[in-house]
Amino acid sequence: MTNPPGLMISAPASGTGKTTVMLGLLRALRDDGLVVQPYKSGPDYIDPAFHLAAAGRPSFNFDTWAMDADLLGGISGQQDGADICVAEGSMGLFDGVATRGQSGFGSSAETALAMGWPVVLVIDVSGQAQSAAATALGFRMYNPDLPFAGVILNRVASPRHERLTRVGMEQAGITVLGSLPRRGDLKLPERHLGLIQAVEHPDLEAAIAGYAEFLRENVDLEAIRAAAKAGQAAPVHPLPLPPAQRIALARDAAFSFTYPHLLTGWRAAGAEILPFSPLADQAPDPTADLVWLPGGYPELHAGTLASAATFKAGLRKHAKTKPVHGECGGYMALGEVLIDKEGARHEMAGLLGLVTSYEKRKFNLGYRRAVLARAMPGFDTGTALRGHEFHYSSIIEQPDAALAAVFDADGNPVTQTGSHKGNVTGTFFHLITGEAT
Repeated sequence: MTNPPGLMISAPASGTGKTTVMLGLLRALRDDGLVVQPYKSGPDYIDPAFHLAAAGRPSFNFDTWAMDADLLGGISGQQDGADICVAEGSMGLFDGVATRGQSGFGSSAETALAMGWPVVLVIDVSGQAQSAAATALGFRMYNPDLPFAGVILNRVASPRHERLTRVGMEQAGITVLGSLPRRGDLKLPERHLGLIQAVEHPDLEAAIAGYAEFLRENVDLEAIRAAAKAGQAAPVHPLPLPPAQRIALARDAAFSFTYPHLLTGWRAAGAEILPFSPLADQAPDPTADLVWLPGGYPELHAGTLASAATFKAGLRKHAKTKPVHGECGGYMALGEVLIDKEGARHEMAGLLGLVTSYEKRKFNLGYRRAVLARAMPGFDTGTALRGHEFHYSSIIEQPDAALAAVFDADGNPVTQTGSHKGNVTGTFFHLITGEAT
């Protein structure tokens, strides 16, 4: 397979506007007739849905900390048939963890290097002019082996501000690919885990079309296309195998955080995905071999879930004879009680004894490596899993046996071990992959 050319859209830090640039670029290139393959570098389960809406093609995560070379090759293989690849970085370009994972430290720079993609750095130039060039020069020189396409200036205050900033970039030898005027209406809505979900945006199509037009007016799209480069093609490997043949998957505004490479791999191996909506009080398909509850925002819909009698009855019936697994928000929904931020108690499915609370926010964020103390769907006892945890809930009660010994990226134990009872298992981390044995 010949790799199409690609680019990495990154930034010095979070909050610089790279997601706006990413979505506008995906749509603008698609409108020009290109088949665009989007990617996300890092453990993000919200951005890929926005990428899909903009590009019309599923987006996949690269993650050098969590993924081995085979899985990275499987992710790379998803670009087959594309004319160009565009990846969105996470945090700052070189940000990762301190301890090496399966292939690296999890930075966007590692992904760009591995794929041979030049970096387009989105720089927020608010409050500076020529000095922005020092930032760009530092990023270009930090790793001279990393291909560097140029910069897009964002939040430019005036034509004079743009001229002065360009002068600095010219003196530093930095290519300016575009200059975006400051506009307050381009920010995507956010909540405590970052962006709202794509399915919740009040008018996502209009927003993306607006971003594309904004980029077309202010960015040199031809120069960006010319800057894209293809690296050496990696051997293509299959994506992860399914944990069951027929999988009932909760899918609505409360449960949507599943990594795209998992669902794609499950389908490619012949598994049937049977979506159902707990918020619509739908029971899982009774013929399913497994019920899987992804993460999401159950805390925003706790009252609706508590009154979803058909959903809870169907879940309990399934759990009597067949496995049920929940991740993060799905794990909380399998517990006894979820306490919302106002302190109200909402009865969940009661398949586990877990009681969680948002009344006192506790920030839980980071990579996780879990060694299973007992089997869970798709994985045997003793298997090591790689995943990522991101939530603001606190554990009030967890009376059931621990599912795994869980560690952070540096190997330090964490208290969120997950738990199991009968046919039911749950974890606070979102699964990315199991380690090869």
